[in-house]
Amino acid sequence: MASKLSPEFAYTVVYVKDVARCVEFYKNAFGFSVRRLDESHRWGELESGQTTIAFTPLHQHETDDLTGSVQTPEYARDRAPVEVCFVYSDVDAAYKKAVENGAVPVSEPEQKEWGQKVGYLRDLNGIVVRIGSHVHPPKHD
Repeated sequence: MASKLSPEFAYTVVYVKDVARCVEFYKNAFGFSVRRLDESHRWGELESGQTTIAFTPLHQHETDDLTGSVQTPEYARDRAPVEVCFVYSDVDAAYKKAVENGAVPVSEPEQKEWGQKVGYLRDLNGIVVRIGSHVHPPKHD
Protein backbone atom coordinates (compact mmCIF):
# COMPACT_ATOMS: atom_id res chain seq x y z
CA MET A 1 0.00 0.00 0.00
CA ALA A 2 1.40 3.43 -0.98
CA SER A 3 2.02 5.94 1.74
CA LYS A 4 -0.40 8.85 1.99
CA LEU A 5 2.64 11.01 2.75
CA SER A 6 4.38 10.41 -0.58
CA PRO A 7 4.78 13.91 -2.11
CA GLU A 8 4.21 15.02 -5.67
CA PHE A 9 5.98 18.22 -6.75
CA ALA A 10 3.09 20.46 -7.77
CA TYR A 11 4.56 23.84 -8.70
CA THR A 12 7.24 26.41 -8.14
CA VAL A 13 6.21 29.98 -7.33
CA VAL A 14 8.44 32.75 -8.63
CA TYR A 15 7.95 36.18 -7.04
CA VAL A 16 8.20 38.88 -9.71
CA LYS A 17 7.68 42.61 -10.25
CA ASP A 18 5.05 42.28 -13.00
CA VAL A 19 3.18 38.98 -13.30
CA ALA A 20 1.51 39.60 -16.68
CA ARG A 21 4.75 40.85 -18.27
CA CYS A 22 6.68 37.88 -16.87
CA VAL A 23 4.13 35.34 -18.11
CA GLU A 24 4.26 36.88 -21.59
CA PHE A 25 8.08 36.92 -21.50
CA TYR A 26 8.33 33.21 -20.58
CA LYS A 27 5.78 32.36 -23.27
CA ASN A 28 7.73 34.21 -25.97
CA ALA A 29 11.32 33.62 -24.83
CA PHE A 30 11.09 29.98 -23.76
CA GLY A 31 8.04 28.65 -25.63
CA PHE A 32 5.75 27.85 -22.69
CA SER A 33 1.96 27.83 -23.02
CA VAL A 34 0.05 30.00 -20.57
CA ARG A 35 -2.19 27.91 -18.35
CA ARG A 36 -3.70 30.81 -16.45
CA LEU A 37 -3.37 34.55 -15.83
CA ASP A 38 -6.00 35.79 -13.42
CA GLU A 39 -7.82 39.08 -14.07
CA SER A 40 -6.05 40.84 -11.20
CA HIS A 41 -2.64 39.86 -12.68
CA ARG A 42 -1.60 38.65 -9.22
CA TRP A 43 -1.22 35.02 -10.32
CA GLY A 44 -0.03 33.44 -13.56
CA GLU A 45 0.79 29.84 -14.49
CA LEU A 46 2.68 28.19 -17.34
CA GLU A 47 2.26 24.66 -18.70
CA SER A 48 5.55 22.86 -18.08
CA GLY A 49 4.91 19.15 -18.00
CA GLN A 50 4.07 17.61 -14.64
CA THR A 51 5.12 20.68 -12.65
CA THR A 52 3.59 24.13 -12.99
CA ILE A 53 5.63 27.31 -12.99
CA ALA A 54 3.64 30.02 -11.24
CA PHE A 55 4.28 33.77 -10.88
CA THR A 56 3.00 36.12 -8.20
CA PRO A 57 3.92 39.68 -7.13
CA LEU A 58 6.99 40.32 -4.96
CA HIS A 59 4.89 41.71 -2.15
CA GLN A 60 1.43 40.73 -1.02
CA HIS A 61 -0.13 40.80 2.41
CA GLU A 62 -1.17 37.13 2.30
CA THR A 63 2.41 35.85 2.29
CA ASP A 64 4.42 38.81 3.61
CA ASP A 65 2.43 38.76 6.87
CA LEU A 66 2.81 34.98 7.26
CA THR A 67 6.30 34.16 6.03
CA GLY A 68 8.13 37.48 5.66
CA SER A 69 8.82 39.69 2.68
CA VAL A 70 10.66 38.52 -0.41
CA GLN A 71 14.23 39.76 -0.59
CA THR A 72 15.58 40.63 -4.03
CA PRO A 73 19.25 40.93 -5.02
CA GLU A 74 20.65 44.37 -4.27
CA TYR A 75 22.86 44.70 -7.35
CA ALA A 76 22.34 43.71 -11.00
CA ARG A 77 25.11 41.06 -10.88
CA ASP A 78 23.80 39.49 -7.65
CA ARG A 79 22.01 36.18 -8.07
CA ALA A 80 18.60 35.39 -6.73
CA PRO A 81 18.65 32.27 -4.52
CA VAL A 82 16.92 30.26 -7.24
CA GLU A 83 17.75 29.07 -10.75
CA VAL A 84 15.25 27.68 -13.21
CA CYS A 85 16.35 25.03 -15.70
CA PHE A 86 14.68 24.09 -18.97
CA VAL A 87 15.61 21.17 -21.22
CA TYR A 88 15.49 21.41 -25.02
CA SER A 89 16.50 19.09 -27.84
CA ASP A 90 18.06 22.10 -29.66
CA VAL A 91 19.79 24.17 -26.98
CA ASP A 92 21.37 26.63 -29.43
CA ALA A 93 18.04 27.47 -31.09
CA ALA A 94 16.31 27.80 -27.70
CA TYR A 95 19.06 30.10 -26.42
CA LYS A 96 18.86 32.27 -29.55
CA LYS A 97 15.05 32.51 -29.33
CA ALA A 98 15.23 33.50 -25.66
CA VAL A 99 17.75 36.28 -26.37
CA GLU A 100 15.68 37.52 -29.33
CA ASN A 101 12.70 37.80 -26.95
CA GLY A 102 14.42 39.77 -24.20
CA ALA A 103 16.45 37.29 -22.13
CA VAL A 104 19.84 38.68 -21.12
CA PRO A 105 22.73 36.48 -22.27
CA VAL A 106 25.10 35.29 -19.53
CA SER A 107 26.97 32.38 -21.11
CA GLU A 108 26.35 30.86 -24.54
CA PRO A 109 25.64 27.13 -24.71
CA GLU A 110 28.68 24.89 -24.42
CA GLN A 111 29.27 21.19 -23.95
CA LYS A 112 29.93 20.30 -20.29
CA GLU A 113 32.08 17.46 -18.98
CA TRP A 114 29.02 15.68 -17.55
CA GLY A 115 27.56 15.28 -21.06
CA GLN A 116 25.08 18.15 -21.14
CA LYS A 117 25.09 21.21 -23.39
CA VAL A 118 24.26 24.24 -21.20
CA GLY A 119 23.76 27.98 -21.65
CA TYR A 120 22.82 30.61 -19.07
CA LEU A 121 20.55 33.66 -19.35
CA ARG A 122 18.76 36.07 -17.03
CA ASP A 123 15.04 36.75 -17.19
CA LEU A 124 13.24 40.10 -16.73
CA ASN A 125 13.74 39.89 -12.96
CA GLY A 126 17.41 38.91 -13.06
CA ILE A 127 16.69 35.25 -12.28
CA VAL A 128 19.24 32.90 -13.80
CA VAL A 129 17.75 30.56 -16.40
CA ARG A 130 19.73 27.49 -17.44
CA ILE A 131 18.93 26.08 -20.87
CA GLY A 132 20.32 22.61 -21.36
CA SER A 133 20.09 19.36 -23.21
CA HIS A 134 18.97 16.11 -21.64
CA VAL A 135 21.72 14.43 -19.66
CA HIS A 136 22.45 10.94 -20.94
CA PRO A 137 24.31 8.41 -18.81
CA PRO A 138 27.79 7.58 -20.14
CA LYS A 139 27.98 4.50 -22.36
CA HIS A 140 30.14 1.67 -21.08
CA ASP A 141 32.02 -0.61 -23.48
